[in-house]
Amino acid sequence: MRKTKIAFYDAKEYDKQSFMASNINEEFDIAYYETRLNKDTCKLAEGCDVVCIFVNDDVNPEVIDQLKENGVKLIALRCAGYNNVDIEYAYGKIHIVRVPAYSPYAVAEHAMALLLTSIRRIHKGYIRTRDFNFSLNGLTGFDLHGKTVGVIGTGKIGRVFTDICKGFGMKVIAYDKFPAADSGIEYVSLEEIWERSDIISLHCPLTDENRHMINAETIRKMKKGVVLINTSRGALIDSEALLEGIKARQIGAACLDVYEEESNVFFHDYSNHIVNDDTLARLISMPNVIVTSHQAFLTNEALSNIADTTLENIREFFEKDTCPNEVCYKCANLANCKQTHEKKCF
Repeated sequence: MRKTKIAFYDAKEYDKQSFMASNINEEFDIAYYETRLNKDTCKLAEGCDVVCIFVNDDVNPEVIDQLKENGVKLIALRCAGYNNVDIEYAYGKIHIVRVPAYSPYAVAEHAMALLLTSIRRIHKGYIRTRDFNFSLNGLTGFDLHGKTVGVIGTGKIGRVFTDICKGFGMKVIAYDKFPAADSGIEYVSLEEIWERSDIISLHCPLTDENRHMINAETIRKMKKGVVLINTSRGALIDSEALLEGIKARQIGAACLDVYEEESNVFFHDYSNHIVNDDTLARLISMPNVIVTSHQAFLTNEALSNIADTTLENIREFFEKDTCPNEVCYKCANLANCKQTHEKKCF
């Protein structure tokens, strides 16, 4: 029996290990490529049934046309977000599947880890004691207990994060375009999020509608000294506006696991090079900014779930007429999608 051929783009060592460890790995013929998928690397997928991609692969109309011409039938995202794929153009040409929930705990816990590290100056204390400097000057933080956190996006990750915050005795308010029914969460408008929150954490997908939702205007509406956390998508925040807000002391701290221009920097070692992105360099130089390189998902449990779900998505697509984790233009643009995902979207 012929194995399904997969061109695996933007492959890291941890990706290979997790996919090779999957129980159904032997059912597939996987070619791992370190390069990202773009118009110049499409040819690597020639003769393959599937391309497997991550957050920074660029699937624009030109790429979709080339993939279809090369015989590719499925784009398998090994992540939840799909803003890097032109799903409207892909409709009717190539099917798309994703991993909607690999480990909400991994991302939510990382968001809290960033917050605690920032407000308790743990990173600075660690560096000091490595030099045997045990002074506490400049390390004063503040209690989370009793503070108000505004959570934007209450999908699985957002809800896990709200539970963590409640465990710290924090007051949780939230905004979501589609509030979770019977969740017990206090939903408010975005205006209230900006005005009431001591801490704001982003857990929503990136869309054309919410791109740069954190901008100069919304930052002015926030409490002075607000802490911003972003473990979702970089372009939710206007980086230049963020810098100005920090310089004006309006923003007290920023905890960023994502960055809007990360595709040319994150996941690579530039420790011996000059980084050309001046905005990112200035952000990292700020004493109240913590940047991690899209690391929130990176736990053993999440990697295992990503591998298993991605390969199961591919198997179901070719062996059955069902595709529960399919993404399509129609589904993404209807609040109450009539697709039950009991069959493929086209």
